[in-house]
Amino acid sequence: MLKLNSFFRSLASRSLSTRQLFYEKRGKPEKVVQLRTIELADTLAPEEVLIEWQAAPINPADINQIQGTYALRPSLPAAAGLEGAARVSKIGSAVKSVKPGDQVLTSYDIPGTWTDFGIYDQKHLIKIDNDLPIEHAALFKVNPPSAYLMLKEYAQLNKGDWVVQNCANSAAGKQVIQIARILGFKTFNVIRNRENLRELVKEMKDMGADEVVTEEELYDKKKKIKMPRAKLALNGVGGKSSLYLATALERGGCMVTYGGMSRQPTQAPTAPLIFNDISLRGFWLMTWIRAQKDVSALQKMYADLSGWMKSGEIAPIPMVKRSLVEHKEALAEAQVKFDKKQVFFMKKQ
Repeated sequence: MLKLNSFFRSLASRSLSTRQLFYEKRGKPEKVVQLRTIELADTLAPEEVLIEWQAAPINPADINQIQGTYALRPSLPAAAGLEGAARVSKIGSAVKSVKPGDQVLTSYDIPGTWTDFGIYDQKHLIKIDNDLPIEHAALFKVNPPSAYLMLKEYAQLNKGDWVVQNCANSAAGKQVIQIARILGFKTFNVIRNRENLRELVKEMKDMGADEVVTEEELYDKKKKIKMPRAKLALNGVGGKSSLYLATALERGGCMVTYGGMSRQPTQAPTAPLIFNDISLRGFWLMTWIRAQKDVSALQKMYADLSGWMKSGEIAPIPMVKRSLVEHKEALAEAQVKFDKKQVFFMKKQ
C-alpha cells in the first residue's frame, strides 16, 4: 500500500507537457513559426495560476510581431499569440483573484496564447464573464475594446450622428458597426472590392451597417458617391482611403488611425486641417490600458461588451476554426483573407 501511494504521488507531481507555437527568428510567419512540446513546472508558486487555453485568434498584431514590425518586440525565442481565452485549472496557495473554472484573459503585454497550457502570476490574469461563449471570449481582448473606445473617446457623438470608416469588413470594423448601432450612431463603411461582394455587403448590413461602398466606387467620379458629414472617422488602411475619410469630417471632427493595411502613409486634406480645425489622432489599445489608474473604466467596458454579446446584440465574428498543427495554413490565410478570422481551438470541436 505504501508503494502504491508513493506511485500516485509521483504521478500527481509529474510535469505537464504542452504544445506551443513559437519562433526563433523574425520573418514570414508561415515560415518561422514552429510547433514544439515543452514541459511546465510540476508545482505552482504561491501566486501562480495554471490555465488551460481554449481558443486564440490570429490578429494583424500577431503577424506584425512575428515579422518584427510591431511596437512590442519580445526577445527570441518567443512564444506566439497575443490574444485568447482560457480557463483556470489550478491555483497556488496565495491566489485570491481567481479560482478553478474561471474564464480569463492574460494581460495585454503578455504573449504566448497559442498553446495548450500556461503558468502565470495572478496579477497577469484578467477575469471575464464565465458565461461568455468561447466564440466571443477568444476575441474579446482586442477588437471589441478598440471599437468601443474609438467610438467613445474621440468625439462627442449623439444618436443619429455618422461615423465613417474604412477597413470596415475587418474584425475591428465589424465591431464598430455593431457597437455604433447599439449606441444609436450611423456608419458609412468603405471596403475593397472582392468576388463575394454581394454576400459581404448583406452580412454587414445585417449587422447594422447603414451604407457600404467599395473603394473603387468611392474613387469613381462618375458614380458621384457623397460621403456623409461626420464627427468621427476611423482609419485602418491609410493611403488614399484615409484622405477621403478626412475630407468627410465636419468642423472640429477627428480622424483616428488604428492601422495601416495599405502600408501607405495616412493622408489628410490641407484646407480642412487649417479652416475646419479637424484633428488626426492615433489609437493603440495598449496606450489606453497603461493609462488607467482606476480599473472601474475597464470593468465597465468589459461589462457592457459582455452584456451585448450574451444578449445577441453583438454577433460572433465569422471565423475559421484551426488546430495548432494547421498553423502554417492558418498563418498564410490570415494575411490574405480578411472576411473570416483564423482562430486556433486547442481542443477538438
